[in-house]
Amino acid sequence: MTAWKDVEEAVPEFAARVRRIFEAHKHKTIATLRADGGPRISGIEAEFVDGQLRFGSMAHARKGADLHRDPRFALHSPSVDPPEGNPAGWTGDAKIAGRAHPAGPVGGDADGEQFHADIDEVVHTGLNADATKLVVESWTPGRGLRRVERE
Repeated sequence: MTAWKDVEEAVPEFAARVRRIFEAHKHKTIATLRADGGPRISGIEAEFVDGQLRFGSMAHARKGADLHRDPRFALHSPSVDPPEGNPAGWTGDAKIAGRAHPAGPVGGDADGEQFHADIDEVVHTGLNADATKLVVESWTPGRGLRRVERE
């Protein structure tokens, strides 16, 4: 199992950049798989705690049922537009894909279940310093960090 702390240890600068993007706003988007194999997109809150990426599902929510049936997920950071007149100031988007593992009930007064992520891939999409090319950086446990620039 690859936890968030493993990403931080392997590629600290990349992991810090991805984490900042995820933590900049409260609400994220998660994709799960329905029983018929089709995609389901849901709003979600996620957090990095004690070296783990974790998120929850309210009791009886479809995304929780999806994750119990098929634990694969893709989590997308909030998307924000580049600053007006300064495309190079765009922080970019981040994505994390993997498998969700049940980790017990959520804390506090909420009725729901918590999941921890087993991470398969982490991606940051942004622009180069001149804002002339799209830059996609991706990390996997087996391959490490890779960078691709596109016109």
